[in-house]
Amino acid sequence: MTRGERYDYILRYFREQMPEVQTELEFGSVFQLLVAVILSAQCTDKRINQVTPALFRRYPDAKSMAKAGVEDVLEYISSVSYPNSKAEHLVKMARLLTERHDGEVPSDMNLLLDLPGVGRKTANVIQSVAFGKSTMAVDTHVFRVSHRLGLVPKNADTPYKVEQALVKNIPAEDIPRAHHWLLLHGRYVCTSRKPHCGKCDLSSICPSAGL
Repeated sequence: MTRGERYDYILRYFREQMPEVQTELEFGSVFQLLVAVILSAQCTDKRINQVTPALFRRYPDAKSMAKAGVEDVLEYISSVSYPNSKAEHLVKMARLLTERHDGEVPSDMNLLLDLPGVGRKTANVIQSVAFGKSTMAVDTHVFRVSHRLGLVPKNADTPYKVEQALVKNIPAEDIPRAHHWLLLHGRYVCTSRKPHCGKCDLSSICPSAGL
């Protein structure tokens, strides 16, 4: 099976099985999505969804969070990974949004990357989920599943290289969903330590099945 045939097979499967798919993070605005994605780094969406309701009630938008102290935000997010640095990033991010963008989250990649706590993965998530752009965010799940399924070459050894390979081979209209397809497959089926190959519908064409 060529890599092109592999993409066709896998994308057809996901289109049929998950025609409608979205992030599992809970949010009520683009700003709240940005906060949730920043908090989700090296942390589960389940944990973030437990933390953000109270945080968003207290700081529903950038302008309200910009007035907070780092210690104030830390009280709400102390149970997530790296809470001190994330609290600092959130307050600085909210202040910069308020000062430069009137509290609104920009859709431009470079402007997003200027925000504290925002790297390429986070910026791609915001562009895709909030603004419908064909950007591919590569987290640990997407990185792992892309390699295991043989979608990317072995020398695609960084998230950016994986992103480039996926974007090159996935139709633009599928890219926003493909991020979630690969992520959810990695989260629930192709798990890190012990993948569930026995219940994976892609195992018949997966070069890593059973290894």
